[in-house]
This record gives sequence, structure tokens and C-alpha cells, in this order.
Amino acid sequence: MRKLSWLLVALFVLFVGCQSSPSTSPSPIPTLTSTTTSKPVGSPIPPRDLSSLPPISVENASQLTNLEILLGHTAPIMSIAFHPDGNIIASGSLDGRIRLWQLSTMAEIAILKHRPQTGGVDFNLDGNLLVSGGTDGNIRLWEVASGTELELLGTHSINSTFGVWEVEYSPDGTMVASASVDDTVRIWDAAGGGELAVLRGHISDVYRVAFSSDGKYLASSSKDYTVILWDTENWSQKFLLEGHEAEVIDIAFSPDSTILASASGGIVEKYNVRLWDVEQGTQLAVLEDFTDPVQGVAFNPDGSVLAAKSVDGTVRLWDMSSMDELAVIEGPTGFSVDLTFSPDGSLLAGGGSDGSVWLWGVETP
Repeated sequence: MRKLSWLLVALFVLFVGCQSSPSTSPSPIPTLTSTTTSKPVGSPIPPRDLSSLPPISVENASQLTNLEILLGHTAPIMSIAFHPDGNIIASGSLDGRIRLWQLSTMAEIAILKHRPQTGGVDFNLDGNLLVSGGTDGNIRLWEVASGTELELLGTHSINSTFGVWEVEYSPDGTMVASASVDDTVRIWDAAGGGELAVLRGHISDVYRVAFSSDGKYLASSSKDYTVILWDTENWSQKFLLEGHEAEVIDIAFSPDSTILASASGGIVEKYNVRLWDVEQGTQLAVLEDFTDPVQGVAFNPDGSVLAAKSVDGTVRLWDMSSMDELAVIEGPTGFSVDLTFSPDGSLLAGGGSDGSVWLWGVETP
């Protein structure tokens, strides 16, 4: 029997110390009453205009810098999601709250409570709905404009303190996938029609799920050191991807759905990012320049840049065509999960163990 999960131990210590139908275009930004304003570090007031930033690319990755730090959470960040139009960011934390921030003003516009602790968050295609998973084992649906809970989408069976780690909408917006410590991935009808499938294959906690952009595959990562690739047509297991020597904390598909990146970290000092050929189920590369666990991995929207975040506070970026390292930038230290690019690729967002949300970009003169 393996030692107690490094991930669960880290989360326990940190928490005790803290205590509609989809459409093809996003809904307009909701008008909500601002509850508080972020406290950006090293930023002028009023906050920077982030609307004219260039996309992060191979050519400018070395110029990436921290632009804003959003404060408000009091526990580690577990998930970050951008609204489809890119002007709202949602963050889910172990403090049991989901915070929505309007990036044009850097103002916090809503606080949603999914207690006791929040795992994953994700917007639907319209951007009018938000789904969340939590340690209560529940998947909840929220209306973004009003900040009210609409319904309980589903519930996992619970056998541990930590319930649902991650939730994600399918590319067409009709389904929601959830990852849980009950060792399963569950598929839910996004319109409230109940559970569609239960995927069993992992032998320990499932940490993350990710759909390929073409909708053909769903990937799941686990404490059992593996990644499973599922065929969404019949929910059969296509590939069991083995090779990691530690818990697989995060996963991400390339935008063209041909490559899957997986990030690992645990009590064993084998921290790396592995790249897999989705159609063949074979390993393409291993990126090993890490001295601490890797907790977040993401591709930019055109797939030319891969980013990964580590416990040591570094974020590394690679050129996907040459696999050369482009930059190493400063980020938040300590345990937190998730790293994501904005829809237009101009911002990279990551969270910290202190509950901060960092935004990086390339400033124009």
C-alpha cells in the first residue's frame, strides 16, 4: 500500500493553517455590484489596461512579467477559469469560496460559497453559467449574472475528506466531467439530466479531467501515477499512460488535440512534465528541469508554447516545435493547482498556496 498521498498531506496542513443551452458566442459580461477591489502588487492605480496586451508567443515569452496579483482567498487555489470572452476570471479555493474578478477593472464582482472547500470551477460556452466541485462531493451549477446557485448537478460517493477535485465542461457544452477521490470520473448531463456514465479504471484518487478540443477524448490523472485516455463516443478506455513515478497532479491537451501534457509531483523526487501522442498513446518527451513538484500545466491557444508551474515558485515555458526552454519566471510558492491561458492568449494565470491569483503577460511600451 502506498504512503499517504503527498498531495493530501500538503492540503491538510495548509487548510488547518488557514481555515440554458449552449450557444456559439459568449454571453455579455454580467453587471454585478463590486464587493471589493484586488490589491495588485507593484501595479499603478488605476490598474493596468490588460485589453491591448499581445498574445504570449515563442517570440515574446522571455518578456513575460507579473502584471497583477488578485487577493482575497485565504487558502490554496485549486482551480482557475477564464470567462469565454476573457474579461472575467473565476478562482476556486480551499477556503470554500469561488471569487469572480472583472479584469477590465481588477474588481472582485462576486463571491460564491461552495463549502467546506472548493475544488474545480469552469464556465460554460455562453459564459452565463459556472460549474463547481467541492469536498462535499457535490457538483453545483451557478448563474454568473446573479451569483446564485441554480441546482445541484450531481454527487459523488464520498470515502475521504476530499471530494471532487475537478470539473470541466465538454467542448460542445452538453456534458460536465468530474474527478473525485472515490477513484472515479463521472459524466453528467449539463442540462440537469443526471449522471450519464461512471468511468472506472484508476485505483486511487482522480485529481484532474480534461476534454480534447475536438471532443473525441477525455483524459484523467490520478494519485496512482497514471493518466487514462477515454473515448467519449462509448466511454471506453483507449490508453493507460504509464511512466510517471509520482502522483499526476495536472493534465492539458494541446489545442489541436494531438498532444497531452501531464505534470507530476509527490513524496518521490521524480518531478516532471511528460508529453504523449494522443492517437498512439506513446510518450513523446519528458521535461525534467524541476526540483519540486509540478502542479500546473497549460498550452497557449495556438499550441506553440507550453507552460508549467512548480511548488518552488517558478513557471517555465517551452517552445513546442523545438522543445527549447523559453523562459523561467517568478510565481507564487507553495502548493496550489492549475495554470491556464486566457482565451486570446494574452494572459497566463496561476494560483498560490496563500490564496493569491497571479496574472502574467507581456507589457507593451
